Amino acid sequence: MSEHDRHAAAEAALGTAAVARARIGTEASQQASRAWWDADADDYHRTHGDFLGADSDAGEFVWCPEGLHEGDVHLLGEVAGRRVLEIGCGSAPCARWLAGQGAEAVGLDLSGGMLARGLAAMERGGPQVPLIQAGAEFLPFADAGFDLACSAFGGVPFVADSARVMREVARVLRPGGRWVFSVNHPMRWIFPDDPGPAGLVATMPYFDRTPYVEVDAAGTPTYVEHHRTIGDRVRELVAAGLVVDDIVEPDWPEWLDREWGQWSPLRGQLFPGTAIFCSHKPR
Repeated sequence: MSEHDRHAAAEAALGTAAVARARIGTEASQQASRAWWDADADDYHRTHGDFLGADSDAGEFVWCPEGLHEGDVHLLGEVAGRRVLEIGCGSAPCARWLAGQGAEAVGLDLSGGMLARGLAAMERGGPQVPLIQAGAEFLPFADAGFDLACSAFGGVPFVADSARVMREVARVLRPGGRWVFSVNHPMRWIFPDDPGPAGLVATMPYFDRTPYVEVDAAGTPTYVEHHRTIGDRVRELVAAGLVVDDIVEPDWPEWLDREWGQWSPLRGQLFPGTAIFCSHKPR
């Protein structure tokens, strides 16, 4: 099944008619993302749920399509006894896995449809975590309430004001707390969203930050994805008062032969598909 076919149900439900590059603010971006992920939740889990452990009782914490697992890499450090916020949690397999490791985890997502999948998984058993429906740009939490924050391809690529997200995370973290998030590697912006040979030819300027937008026949956005360069991400973290510890660019593992959207062995052997930004709030 092609990526277009996989999204066919959501595109039909939302009336997606065209692709555009257009400036779009927080409100319209949130509306599009909420509607898209509500409409695509079932197909998303049908395609990626097993890989992510989304429907397992215990959940899993997979950082990226390259299969990097938090249980192996420990980018968050010690989680037992820590209060952890997952931003853009979807059906919360990461938050549920964290709870199984002894963390006091909280999941936040804009999409009620995605959160409903998480609630259904928890009804079948396993670790229980509170799930909150809200956007990443306005976190509904008190200052300094979390020891750790994370986002595995969650809210960051889909928000209009990612600098505000960094400030909000810095606000809710306690001194010494870590903030780790994964996103599409920014260099992927210059290539077509194709796992095959066509996805190896650069067609877009890396420095063009105009969002990718899908619209319906009336021009209303139905899907939005925002681009920032590596430098943008670093500057946003630093401006929020956070310290950048590392930028992880996972290799494509030899054992992984599956495609996931634009991710594929062909592309993964040539250039990175994911960037994971690791930072902390100074004490």
